[in-house]
Amino acid sequence: MKKRSRILILSPTAFPSITGNATTTERWRQSLVKKGHIVQVSATRNLNVAGLLGLIERFKPDIVHAYHAFHSGVLLLDPRIARACEGLSIVISLPGTDADLEGATQARRDIIMKVCRSAHAIGTQSTVIIEHLAQNLPQLADRIFYIPKAPSRPGDHTFDLRVQGRCVPEDVLFFLPAGIRPVKGNLECLRAFQKVHQTNPAAKIVFSGHILDADYGGLFKREVDRSNDFARWIQSVPPAAMLSAYEGADVVLNCSFSEGLSNVLLEAISAGRPLLASDIPSTRQLIHNGNGAARCGLLYNLHDPDDLCRQALRLITDAPLRRSMSEAAKNKALTLPTPDDEVNALIHVYNAAWRREQNTCKA
Repeated sequence: MKKRSRILILSPTAFPSITGNATTTERWRQSLVKKGHIVQVSATRNLNVAGLLGLIERFKPDIVHAYHAFHSGVLLLDPRIARACEGLSIVISLPGTDADLEGATQARRDIIMKVCRSAHAIGTQSTVIIEHLAQNLPQLADRIFYIPKAPSRPGDHTFDLRVQGRCVPEDVLFFLPAGIRPVKGNLECLRAFQKVHQTNPAAKIVFSGHILDADYGGLFKREVDRSNDFARWIQSVPPAAMLSAYEGADVVLNCSFSEGLSNVLLEAISAGRPLLASDIPSTRQLIHNGNGAARCGLLYNLHDPDDLCRQALRLITDAPLRRSMSEAAKNKALTLPTPDDEVNALIHVYNAAWRREQNTCKA
């Protein structure tokens, strides 16, 4: 890998969009630029083959890094793109939705497998996903690398989440920042909180995120509009004000059905907030803390529709528990990877991809 490489990162969404994909790839861009590399992040959501061919011709990358095999890496399978990428190092990053091969349709699984086989290196930011990939793609085990995930750097802008949630001092405010789409469980969370609020009127919730699935988002919008006595939806919080928003919440939620290591949970831990999250492998590993340390949140069972209600009600009535989880989160934050840890691992993956591409050329 050159000391000053030209790196093209393809992501379903890109900054200034406020999504997890955009947050991660923008953090990578900033860190790689500080290391002296030339980096462009481009969104693939509305990018076709002709558009990508033009981008490759103009930018002339040394490395093409597709974040998300199914939504970004699939473009690399087109024969015209494959020819344009000859001699380049190809890296694929797999988030949780890519790695869930058992839950994928056969067509989706075939695409993900083909994208992975086309890559010189495969990166993921969850050790749980590493283990999962090793089981499902044993023939590619030597191409799979762990990239530790750092929380994004906090901004210093202010955002009064409690005002947005129309809270009085005795209310307990929950915060779910996530794009509105089925895998994020926004609508299911809203429906659960209808029951939570009926049981304990102190429960308030703010949702933040753009609609990324029109049908699901339409249902969500109609229901949240009918629930304005306890629930509010705002399309976005400026990235520079996210720390302030987290600090205004009593509990931060993650209701995903499938996910790798969540940016939201890492950022909430860094802000010292208690967590309530769906019990999926990557989330479980983060919240359980390990080594006998105190837990920084509670998990709920996705297969039990009432468990989210039970755990939320427990957090509402048990202020000492919330305080202990806040302290655990602050301690956990001290152990999280730094942006330097993340970018150094990313560069290691790029070097591994470059070596494999060089060896392939010689062969």
